[in-house]
Amino acid sequence: MATRASASGGERVLRSIAGKNDSPIRWWTNGVAVEDEARAQVQRIAAMPFIHRHVAVMPDVHLGKGATVGSVIATKGAVIPAAVGVDIGCGMMAVRTSATAPDLPTSLANLRSSIERAVPHGRTDNGGRNDRGARHQLTGPALEAWHGLSDRFDVIVAKHPKIGGGNSANHLGTLGTGNHFIEVCLDEANRVWVMLHSGSRGVGNRIGSYFIERAKEDMRRQGIELPDADLAYLTERTQDFDDYVEAVSWAQDFAAKNRAVMMDAVLAQLARAVGKPVAGTEQVVACHHNYVSREHHFGADVLVTRKGAVSARAGELGIIPGSMGTRSYIVRGKGNPDSFASCSHGAGRAMSRTAARRRFTLADHVRAVEGVECRRDAAVIDETPAAYKDIDAVMAAQTDLVAIEHTLRQVLCVKG
Repeated sequence: MATRASASGGERVLRSIAGKNDSPIRWWTNGVAVEDEARAQVQRIAAMPFIHRHVAVMPDVHLGKGATVGSVIATKGAVIPAAVGVDIGCGMMAVRTSATAPDLPTSLANLRSSIERAVPHGRTDNGGRNDRGARHQLTGPALEAWHGLSDRFDVIVAKHPKIGGGNSANHLGTLGTGNHFIEVCLDEANRVWVMLHSGSRGVGNRIGSYFIERAKEDMRRQGIELPDADLAYLTERTQDFDDYVEAVSWAQDFAAKNRAVMMDAVLAQLARAVGKPVAGTEQVVACHHNYVSREHHFGADVLVTRKGAVSARAGELGIIPGSMGTRSYIVRGKGNPDSFASCSHGAGRAMSRTAARRRFTLADHVRAVEGVECRRDAAVIDETPAAYKDIDAVMAAQTDLVAIEHTLRQVLCVKG
């Protein structure tokens, strides 16, 4: 990650963004449709004066809040909290087990039910005391994971008490809602994989929301006008910058532990279903795709914000999921310097959730997920496969970023 910017550089960032930045944009979108609003949003980001070199745009790009989902933003001397977003550390974990397709029961309905019982998911009671998506008693792996996080969290909350007011430890090992999922998949050799997608849950949301507002307040205090209020930034060599980087790092660790606790729970249910141990250490892949990292690119130490993008250094394994009815991929990075050694984080939405609910019927969804043990109700229509871009087109657009190691097809999907 970046060394501290010079005082003159920090002051230049703080004074004004009126001067036009010359940072170009590099697109990996050949053969993939990009909405006009997303293009305009990327252009606004690239015009910020602290962008390093260029903005890299992945093939799953679509409009987001603060920054375009599917963008890689390297900065010197500043960070944009809304570009990271509120699901800090959101990412993936995939494990290849020792089980194979013949080991699975003929019907996967009971396995899906057992996973849903073992992993809190969804959201009820407005996230309150009776929320089905939170743990009501912290024991075992979740408690152990929290012990490794609590001291650092206490330090953060002592400085910013508002961050502490809500769910935190009781969200360890929980899935959440929206596009978060747990899947059982088969690869090209019919080996069984478990793959899941989740982030830092309620506490990450509070951290992100809190510092987004702090950044906006700082812009107002300095009289800095932005083309988009969500581009509000924190400047290096300030207390808020240091505290934000500290809190983001903690939330990213929380998210990784959250996924690990869930994975252990799912592997235990899979072992019960097949009637034998499934190990789960044959191959393990884990990656964030909403996060900030200190890295070195094009001769400079910078802060890299990946919003809906995955690190793809040379030889590094990553995960690119499709949708609940299409293929997903385990990939190996090629370390392309122009993408800041990054790749897409999935297929990317082709339309908003509202548009998907208007356009598709329940019958459309049922046809699209044929052969997958999953929910088939109106509440998940916004996650139906056709609401996402064509994963084959997305993969074809980034052949210079990653090589495919394994192709996975879902046979079971749990959604919040």
